Amino acid sequence: MGDSTLPPQPEVDALVFDWGGVMTVSVPEFVGAWMHAEAIDRDVYGRIMREWLSRDALPDNPVFRLETGELTVPEFERLLAAELITTTGTAVNGDGLLKRMFGGATPDPAMVELVRKARAAGLHTALLSNSWGEGYPKDLLLELFDTVVISGRIGLRKPDERIYHHTLERIGVPAGRAVFFDDAPINVEAAQAVGMHALRHTSADATRAHLATLGVNL
Repeated sequence: MGDSTLPPQPEVDALVFDWGGVMTVSVPEFVGAWMHAEAIDRDVYGRIMREWLSRDALPDNPVFRLETGELTVPEFERLLAAELITTTGTAVNGDGLLKRMFGGATPDPAMVELVRKARAAGLHTALLSNSWGEGYPKDLLLELFDTVVISGRIGLRKPDERIYHHTLERIGVPAGRAVFFDDAPINVEAAQAVGMHALRHTSADATRAHLATLGVNL
């Protein structure tokens, strides 16, 4: 008989993470801080995001086109600023809008540590992110991830199944040997549909616990 004291082998070889809201503080936290700072009307912002990001969003809407690289950041900023209103009646400045909106999207130290440990343990770590520009901390990405897939660079976005297949090909593992974490249920469901283990991220502790069920103890 084998040595039953040996730790179980992980059920996955690759860990794939979204960026905003997974590797950073939550989206409501940093977007909420921006809206408060600029007196953005929250109801109007919410309506725009539902129109541009919901499951029923038209495929040629500005967010889709931004995330696939069809729109430049300045073009998108002008479109978004034109839709937003403030509670004070002042106009929203489109120049640098995304930089201001994502200014509080700081990396979550607990998630950074989790990915560091995973990579040190020999697991393949990957980033799969729908991009709203290129405001990623380059040095941190180099430190944490073996593979980086950013939607605007390849013209595909989550939840298009092709971006998951592309990521798996880049990593070099079958879908069943990879686990994906995202804060958006629609992106999690799409990853599951192509055969990946996929779970919605809510906190570093919850993600660590999910990984433990797959034999990955960090």
